[in-house]
Formats: sequence, C-alpha cells, structure tokens
Amino acid sequence: MELENNSETTVTEEVTETSTKAETSATESKDQPAFDDFDWGVDKRNRTSYATDKAEAMEKEFEATFRTLQDDEIVLGTVVGITDSDVVMNVGYKSDGLIPRTEFRDIEDLKVGMEIDVYVVSKEDTKGHLVLSRKNAKMMQAWDKIVDAYNNETVVTGNIVSKTKGGLIVEVFGLETFLPGSQIDVKQITDYDSYVGKKMEFKVVKINEAIKNAVVSHKALIESDIESQRQEIISKLEKGQVLEGTIKNITDFGAFIDLGGVDGLLYITDISWGRINHPNEVLELNQKLNVVVLDFDDNKKRISLGLKQLTPHPWDVLDASIDAGSKVTGKIVNIEDYGAFLEISPGIEGLIHVSEVSWSNQPINSKEFFKLNDTYEAMVVTIDREDHKMSLSLKQLSADPWTEVNEKYSIGSRHSGLVKNLTPYGVFVELDENIGGMVHVSDLSWVKRFNHPSEFTKVGENLEVVVLDIDNENRKISLGHKQIEEDPWDTFETVFPVGSVHEATIIRKDDKGAVVSLPYGVEGYAPNRHLAKEDGSSAQLDETLSFKVIEFDRNDKRILVSHARFLNDKMADDRKDRTEQRKKDEKKGKTALKNVQKNIEKTTLGELDVLSQLKEKMAADEQTAAKSTKATKAKAAKEEAPEAEENAPEAEEGGDEA
Repeated sequence: MELENNSETTVTEEVTETSTKAETSATESKDQPAFDDFDWGVDKRNRTSYATDKAEAMEKEFEATFRTLQDDEIVLGTVVGITDSDVVMNVGYKSDGLIPRTEFRDIEDLKVGMEIDVYVVSKEDTKGHLVLSRKNAKMMQAWDKIVDAYNNETVVTGNIVSKTKGGLIVEVFGLETFLPGSQIDVKQITDYDSYVGKKMEFKVVKINEAIKNAVVSHKALIESDIESQRQEIISKLEKGQVLEGTIKNITDFGAFIDLGGVDGLLYITDISWGRINHPNEVLELNQKLNVVVLDFDDNKKRISLGLKQLTPHPWDVLDASIDAGSKVTGKIVNIEDYGAFLEISPGIEGLIHVSEVSWSNQPINSKEFFKLNDTYEAMVVTIDREDHKMSLSLKQLSADPWTEVNEKYSIGSRHSGLVKNLTPYGVFVELDENIGGMVHVSDLSWVKRFNHPSEFTKVGENLEVVVLDIDNENRKISLGHKQIEEDPWDTFETVFPVGSVHEATIIRKDDKGAVVSLPYGVEGYAPNRHLAKEDGSSAQLDETLSFKVIEFDRNDKRILVSHARFLNDKMADDRKDRTEQRKKDEKKGKTALKNVQKNIEKTTLGELDVLSQLKEKMAADEQTAAKSTKATKAKAAKEEAPEAEENAPEAEEGGDEA
C-alpha cells in the first residue's frame, strides 16, 4: 500500500509538473517566437504527462488489477512455475510468492495451473518479497475442522502414528493430537505399541486454542455405543437375578464385573464361603462367570454382586455327625489375640480359644502358638448350626491332669520346675507339661526383698519349689521357693535385738532412705534422717558404718537401723564416762584431805592460814564441778528428746543413764 501511495503521488506530481510546464511554454510562445519545434513536455526518462482526470482514471484501472491481501489469512493461489526447490504461486498480488517444494509432497501430479490454498505469512518481508506457506494453510484448515468437530460432537478419523508418555499420538486432518492411555478403550490397556499404525475413529474431547492442541478419545465412542445396552440392562435389573459377566479389574477388596455395558462389584467376602486373602486366588482377568445381583442403589449405578450365593451355604449341608464331642481336622485360617479359627471345610470354622489350648494355667500367646495353614485335630465343645458357630478344644483330646494334682503335688511336697514366665508379682513355674504354679515375689527369699523377680531368676532356669496351696476350683497352685529352708527370723530376733549395734554396708539408696547389708545376708533399712554422719553429711552408697537396730518386726520381716542413733548413744556414753571419772577424782581428793588433817598434831598460825586457803580452793572447785555437771545433763536431755518420741523404750534407757 505504501508503494501504491508513492506511485500515485509520483504520477500526480509528474502530471502536475507536465501541465505547468505546458502552460508556461504556451504563454512564452505568445510573447516570444519559438526557436524550434522540439516538444519540451517530454522529460529525459521518456515520461509523458497526462491531464489530471486522465491520470486518475489510469491509476484506478491499474489498482483494479491487484488483489488486496492481509497477513495471517488463507487465499487461493495458482501454480505459475515449478523449480527443483520451489513452487511459484500467483495469488493476484503485485508480486508472486515462493513456497518450498517439500510442502507439496502429498500432491503427486503437481503442475502449473493447479489452484491450491496457501497461507499469507507476510505481504512483504525485509527484502520486499511476498511470503507464503502451504503447510500453515493445511494446519489452520485442520484446526478449524477439529474445532468444528469438538463443537458439533462429530466423529473424526485419525491414524495412530507413535507412542508417547501416557498415551498415543494421533494424526487427525493432518494435525497431531493426543490420545491418553485411559481413553483408548473401556478396559485397561497396557500394550500401547500394538495400536501404532492403526486407523480408528475418535471423538474430540478437549481443545486448547492458545497452543492449537487437542485431546481425542476412542473410549468415548465405545461408551456411547454401549450406553443403549446399559440402559436396557439397568431397566431389567432385579435383586436375585443371575447375570453373566466378564472380570475387567481385580483389586484387594474385590473384582469389577462387566455385565455388558454396566459394571458391578463382586466384594471379596462374596466370592467364596471360605476365607481368601486376595481375589486373584480364585479369579482371573477376562474370566467369564455367572453372578447374582445382591443389591443396587436407587439410580442403579452401584451394583453389588455375589458368587458364593450361587451355591448352598456350607452350614446348611454340614454333616449331621459333627456334634459336641466329635473330633474334626482342619487348618488354621485366622489368628486373633483370644484364639485361632480352624477351618474344617470351606465356610465352616470353629474357634479354639486360648483357654482350650492346654490344661496348664500358664498364659498362652495365640499368635506365637499357632501358625497360619497349620493342621490340627480338635474336639467339638459346642456347636450352633443356626448361628453358624462352633467352639473347639485341643486340650480335651487328652485326660485332665488336674484329677491327679492333689496326689501328685500334695501340699508341702518339694519339686523342681522350669521358669516359664516372669511378672512383676511373681514367677510362673512349670511342674510338668500341663501343670504349673506361681511363686509370689515375697516367697523367693527369707532375707531379701526384690523389686522384680528378674533380680532373682530368669526364664528357662530350674527352680526348687514347695507346694503351698492348691485351688482345685480355679485350677491354681501356689508355690514357694524360700520355704525349702527353715525360717531364719526366729534366730535373727536374738542376733539383731533392738539396741544392738552392727557393721553394715549401704547397697541401695532411694528417695526415702537406704538398704544396708547386715551380717548373715540380712538386709535392713535406714531412713534418710538416720544416715547423718558425725560431720553432718549423709552416708553414701558402698559406705560401711556402724548401725544401731531401732526396730525389729518379726511378722513383716523388717529391721530398721540408724547410724545417727549410734552416734548419739556414743556421745552419751562418753559424757557418762567423764562424769564418773570426775566423781572418782573428787572422792579421792576428799579422802586425801582427811588423812592430812588426821596426821597433823600441832598447828601453827602460819599453817592455819595455809589450811584456810586450801579449804577455800576445794569449795570453789566443788561449786565449779556442780555447775558443769548440771549444764552437761541439760544438753544431753535436749539432744535425746526427739529420739524419745521415735523409740520409747530407748528414751527410758537414756533417762536412767542421765
């Protein structure tokens, strides 16, 4: 358009200039004579000047020979030339366009004069050339057809050209589209390679105008084809109806059955009367089988199917000979904390409770005792055919050993047993395969206290025991270990009387005090306030000190000791010894004085003065000694007052000493 405007301007200027020159020449010819007959209206470029109206008419006629083009549009062009590399196309514009010959490979008989749609890339590039493309024209036309098929939901035909991640590439109208793997068929497809090269029909299900991309589906066509069949099946669907179907998918919880256009779920519990761990144990993909309709929702979209319901319930056809007291054989199919289920035939199970495993009272862990698929023979204890329940027993296959317990394990008899289990309150000892008893933690030792039986013994060791009691009704035997020896506490009462002092070592400490080891392996206990040492600190672990017995409990087998009491008593004894020694010294001085007075026959005045001074000194010494004794007694009484409340007998003893 810019060139056209320039051309129009040039022509107009030339015509105007020529006209002006002609008028000027005519005027000059009137005033001056002509020198020759040369036409000065013709310029050096052989251009002829036209009148304005004629120039405009010629310009319009020239413009009518050109076609108006716009970028990014498709126009019909004519092949006017063919070279080895390019095709020359005339689109009615002021210049022709070149298109690579490779874009015409699909036309075998390409020749001059053929009319073909082309795409205007640019009316004029940087070199002033017209740029055309047949490839872009084909793509735009193909995209328009795809959009039309999407809007009108029409079926398109395409060729599957290759496999890609998640699906296939399909060429539709010469444009590549995407076929997801889930949209190939109504059933699950795993082999995509088998579809490459096939020609199939599709439905355009999604388009993206921005990137000119489309998604197609073959599954949508199949679903529309079977929709009519589905509606027919659903309209005739009834509970209890038997239908033929094909297994299309198997999951952990069941299988999906294709009933000819509508899917139903065969749940795992409805596959077999017996127990199965996974549906693939009895079902296969694409397997055809008959199923019964169990239930469906109001819209008939969720259909529950059953397979086992096509056969009689096993309990309804159970052999009448199986009754309480009869023996059965089966395999373990399920294990719970309370017992195991024994399957004697598919759909017929009985519970072996943990209490029916052994005559022993030793607790049994069913998950450790039983193993899945192990075979057992059991006795039927109870059977309820209406509720489909059966209880079984393993121990009742053998005689009850408790009928001979009183004779074999009489009270007071000694035995050796195997430690089978430890609890915070005692030790379970197995006397034989089916009989066992418990040793309470307090019956493990006469002299030691244990926080847990594991401090004394461990599982697997042999332990000597004495039968203490038998409870036939509850099938329990009480055992003791310390009873294999005589009770030493009768002797300990004379060895550790209240007030006796013993060397002991601290072996354990807690928040309230310490456990000390006394002679003969006996343990005593010292509260924290009785652990005070002479320097004011508290006795520590592994220290060996002197302790005084402040309490002896024969019934509870307990001895309380005190190091602080021992120190207080020692101080009191020291004070008593000092007081007695002072009294002896005073008595001895008085006796000596009397002897001196008796032996003197004559006394001088000077001697009387000396004697007077001696008497005064002795009187002062007696007064000082009396005050010291009184203060000592007061201090001792003050220190022993708290201990008197703790141990009344000892307080009396201290009073006597004072």
